[in-house]
Amino acid sequence: MTLMCFSHLRWDFVFQRPQQLMSLFAEHHPVSFWEEPQWQPAGTVPTITPYSPCENITVITPRVPEEMGEEALNAALRKMLDDYLADKGEPLIRWYYTPMMLPYSRHLKAACTIYDCMDELANFRFAPPDLIPLEGELLDFADLVFTGGYSLYEAKRERHPSVHPFPSSVDTRHFAQARESGADPADQAPLPRPRLGYYGVIDERIDLDLVEMLADARPDWQIVFVGPVVKIDAGMLPQRPNITYLGGKDYAELPAYARGWDVALMPFALNEATRFISPTKTPEYLAAGLPVVSTPITDVMRHYGDLAAVEIAGPVDDFVAACERSLARSNEPPGAAWRQEADHMLAGQSWHAVAGAMLAKISIATPRPQPSSDAHYDYLVVGAGFAGAVMAERLAAGSGKRVLVIDRRDHIGGNAYDHCDESGILVHRYGPHIFHTNSDAIVEYLSRFTDWRPYEHRVLADVDGKLVPMPINRNTLNSLYNLDLQTEEEAGAFLASRAEPVDPVLTSADMVISKVGTALYQTFFRGYTRKQWGMDPTELDKSVTARVPTRTNTDDRYFTDNFQAMPAKGYTAIFEAMLDHPLIDVKLGISFDEIRKRITYDRLIYTGPVDEYFGYRLGKLPYRSLRFEHQTLDTEWLQPVAVVNYPSEAVPFTRITEYKHLTGQVAPRTSITREYPCADGDPYYPIPRAENEALFKRYEKLAREAQDVLFVGRLATYRYYNMDQVVGQALATYRRHVDQLALGTRYPEAVAAE
Repeated sequence: MTLMCFSHLRWDFVFQRPQQLMSLFAEHHPVSFWEEPQWQPAGTVPTITPYSPCENITVITPRVPEEMGEEALNAALRKMLDDYLADKGEPLIRWYYTPMMLPYSRHLKAACTIYDCMDELANFRFAPPDLIPLEGELLDFADLVFTGGYSLYEAKRERHPSVHPFPSSVDTRHFAQARESGADPADQAPLPRPRLGYYGVIDERIDLDLVEMLADARPDWQIVFVGPVVKIDAGMLPQRPNITYLGGKDYAELPAYARGWDVALMPFALNEATRFISPTKTPEYLAAGLPVVSTPITDVMRHYGDLAAVEIAGPVDDFVAACERSLARSNEPPGAAWRQEADHMLAGQSWHAVAGAMLAKISIATPRPQPSSDAHYDYLVVGAGFAGAVMAERLAAGSGKRVLVIDRRDHIGGNAYDHCDESGILVHRYGPHIFHTNSDAIVEYLSRFTDWRPYEHRVLADVDGKLVPMPINRNTLNSLYNLDLQTEEEAGAFLASRAEPVDPVLTSADMVISKVGTALYQTFFRGYTRKQWGMDPTELDKSVTARVPTRTNTDDRYFTDNFQAMPAKGYTAIFEAMLDHPLIDVKLGISFDEIRKRITYDRLIYTGPVDEYFGYRLGKLPYRSLRFEHQTLDTEWLQPVAVVNYPSEAVPFTRITEYKHLTGQVAPRTSITREYPCADGDPYYPIPRAENEALFKRYEKLAREAQDVLFVGRLATYRYYNMDQVVGQALATYRRHVDQLALGTRYPEAVAAE
């Protein structure tokens, strides 16, 4: 696949949204970055001059003679574009930052067309008159429209059926260099302090009158501008002894300049050009550890107006006062509360997350190549969840086998599938998936396909309107019973005093009551278990509640594994990266019965329900299912943690998940999911009872006898596995299978669980 980006901004201009995103997309696919033409002397032959600024990115700059008319220019550009793409192959993804390149690119056949509307270009100075009609045409045939902020999203959402807000983000690690010690750049070093700085393009969006009045009001402050002057006459810039223009700098140099400032400025004019902007520099300044003073730009107020680090001010007197407060703030210690608050917000923002969410949208919108009716594969993999994806990736990348992956659903990822909803929030369609493991090998393997966002899961339980930590720990006991237990010994003694010995421990009820007694069992476990399983805990195996620990310390993390994190780009992006291999084909929305009539294959990897594979000949294995109720709320936050459990039987659902806690996203609205356990639906949880295990053992015997079939995953082995366990099982199955093929033997590996 080739991603063809058409940009009105040159690659070597200011490093911003196009460069950030294309650099990340280049980790997955070749990216071609087509710039606006450069005019050459009359008589010059039209040509292109490609160069590669970094791996997997090619920048193409057309060079055309200055006397060419519009029709001849578009014809020349079209020919150069076609010649360039002639050997690039398919599929092609078209990515537009400007509709002005449509006249010579509209004919291209593309698997997906994206309009990433980062600014309302029609409102900018010198906007060409045909920009508006060309944008209308682009909106008509684009598959997806992304916007650079929520104000722009609100302006575009009625003009296209698939508009998604993706506010520009931040490379926190890059700008955090400003907090480290280092030399002041030579051209800035002589300037006195305090310094109030701005970096970025200096154009009609800057309120030059405000800058001039600020300089006059406080001649003891040094105002520093770093950036190129475009579309306005440099002679219009206010000239004062305490205003310095240092010119454009490389992206890599910006932290060094910010290091020498005391306050960051965003003195934007309030005009048509700034009506929809969502300035990237806001989070960049915060990442640099600087307090920020901005004029009242809508998206700045919406996303950052509640932060102590960001002052919003309009008239010059208010702006000066805001700068004074920010200067005082800048002198506070590095660990000051305002910096911690800003850092907490930034923890959930990254260009990786934006790129991953965009790729997930593109994956859904892009038709996948379909196998022909007479195709032959080395392996057919049934199921595109973790078990199937890991097996497919290993067989293709590790053994050079041709693999077809199918799934009856219309997406990859199985129950771990996530996607951005209408508010741009990354949600999990099938309930929250939190990654945790103690296996370095599994982390190493999955890290080939994703970066990670550190995250430790915390759960609260709603007990009569009071939120208390779950699993039970010392804080839970203190809160619930108004106690003051100070040590683990005191908490242990309290639990021991309530425990009721049960011998033998057979059921889930026995397990809990023997540890914490009847009262805590009834408060936290009985109602929740009845809802979750449709049975009383006295009817379920002890393993159900054995998974939930009881602690005497104050550790309120739900998991205690060594590695706990969320994939930076979401789970779907992991699967896309795993399955993005030339030897892997993917076909969605098709069943095993349908596909095996259309293709041939040597071996089968089956990750579906084992009883379904054998036509339920021994009877159906019982499962518990879930119904999910997704909702977006017009409030920034609903609850203090990602998941709140509702153990009371009076509440019909078991828990509410709020996804922004998991993703770290910042948005004015929030998206949640309520979970309702049910008897019918997709199989989620094997019901742990002795008779069900006995039935599975009979199916296991059939599976071991099946020729050229490997049964992998939770459904194929009738087990409840965490994600890392499924990955581990699949990797182990692959290794055993490779060893078996090398030895030329067959042994019963079909349903061996790790």
